Amino acid sequence: MKKFKNSETQQPVKLAASDFNKISYAINTAANQSSQTADLFFSNGKVEQGPSGSQLVSFELKGGDSTQSNTYITHQYIIYPDTYKIDLNISLSQPAQLLTQGNLNLMWQYEAHQQEGDIEFEKQNTQVGYMEDGSFDYHTIGKTNIVEFSKSVEWVGVRQRFFNTFLIAKNKFSGGKMEWSMPESNSHIVSQSTANMRVSINPAATATVPLSLFYGPADYNILKKEGGGLSKLVNLGQGIYAFVRPLNQYAVIPIFNFFKGFVSSYGIIIALLTLIIRLLISPLNYSSYLSGAKMKALRPEIAKLKEKHGDDQQAMSMDQMKLFREAGVNPLGGCIPALLQIPIFFALYSFFSSNVDLRGVDFLWSHDLSAYDAPIKFGFNIPLLGDHLSLFTIAAVITSLLISLYSMSMTPDQNNPMMKYMPYIMPIFLLFIFNKLPSALTWYYTVSNIITLVLQFIIQNYIIDHNKILAKIEANRKKPKGKSKWQERLEQMQEQQKQMQQKQNKK
Repeated sequence: MKKFKNSETQQPVKLAASDFNKISYAINTAANQSSQTADLFFSNGKVEQGPSGSQLVSFELKGGDSTQSNTYITHQYIIYPDTYKIDLNISLSQPAQLLTQGNLNLMWQYEAHQQEGDIEFEKQNTQVGYMEDGSFDYHTIGKTNIVEFSKSVEWVGVRQRFFNTFLIAKNKFSGGKMEWSMPESNSHIVSQSTANMRVSINPAATATVPLSLFYGPADYNILKKEGGGLSKLVNLGQGIYAFVRPLNQYAVIPIFNFFKGFVSSYGIIIALLTLIIRLLISPLNYSSYLSGAKMKALRPEIAKLKEKHGDDQQAMSMDQMKLFREAGVNPLGGCIPALLQIPIFFALYSFFSSNVDLRGVDFLWSHDLSAYDAPIKFGFNIPLLGDHLSLFTIAAVITSLLISLYSMSMTPDQNNPMMKYMPYIMPIFLLFIFNKLPSALTWYYTVSNIITLVLQFIIQNYIIDHNKILAKIEANRKKPKGKSKWQERLEQMQEQQKQMQQKQNKK
């Protein structure tokens, strides 16, 4: 791959470059004898010009035995300009003599060598995928090691985080199986896979098996252009996170590609992508900040209730809910934007972890936006943290802490001991979770937090009028309020619990 370098050796990435890699199938060479075509010598190699700038490379194998003298096999490779796909046409004369029971049992072996700095993370992101009977499925290599096909198969492939390989049958495989293993990490081999696929041959005078091979980057745009569902092997959201894939396909990727057209720095592109996302969800954020401002305005009222009820939590809870209802305040109003951030985060985690455009790209102190930045090396391993400290992670943690402290200042109840420690707990978790994640993701999170802090400051100080909020709360309090069935049931439960508590206290 001339456009890509191995992260460790800085040499061009090579795919299928070892002796393990091969394409072969068994043929009958004599009575009761068979051989694999990979062990036989094909001759008469020639190169011809094909249509649209393509090149046709052909090799031929002729029968040498008297019983096989009228048989021959031709392998024709069609190499297209500016593409990673190569067509392979296998032509067989007298297939009834060459093949047993009219089946061509094709063996495809592929060895994925380490291309990234962190081989363990590379293994976690290496998968075997296939399209069986029109439906896509995949397996992460560390979770299982074999898959069998009972229906027709369009293609099988291996995704090695940033590089994909596919074996495609234009007339479909009729069945088969695929097995793989993970050698020890010190071998610098991510996985070794063997696919044994069956092709049913029409026993005519001549038969042709049209195949295609793809060795190239796991680029969603390139694979989508190739068609056949190859782009489904790019991880834009899989498994329990499959619900975020449409978000990546129809929002994140188009916006990213738009900025990529005229912005050269991918770090700036990520910042602009973050800004667009935050602007799109800003109406919900505004409602969250407004809810927080209302809660802050009710703090004196809640303090009076605490003084009135003391340690009676049941009575305090009932009167507090009554106060919220009278004031028209939803205590959960700030939760919706926070919940909305979850699918966005998972979508971007998948996108940044699989986007080959970010591979090996410098930004600020990071030498590779697709990997963690590690300007601080410990020289030893710390459990859960690793042997390094990511500065983008530190920036994300600090900005998250500032947001938590600000949110804490908006809560009406400042005396809850658990709430005093909450602003510090989440950032600590982020430190351990983010330290090994791609720096593109931690940079996005940092920018998103900075935007949140700026928006909170502007909205709270220049847009939200606290006096109007208090006046509106008083006006809402004077209006007659109806109770929902849920509120009625909740109050009944609270009243029952209060009576039970009173009985227990009497006893």
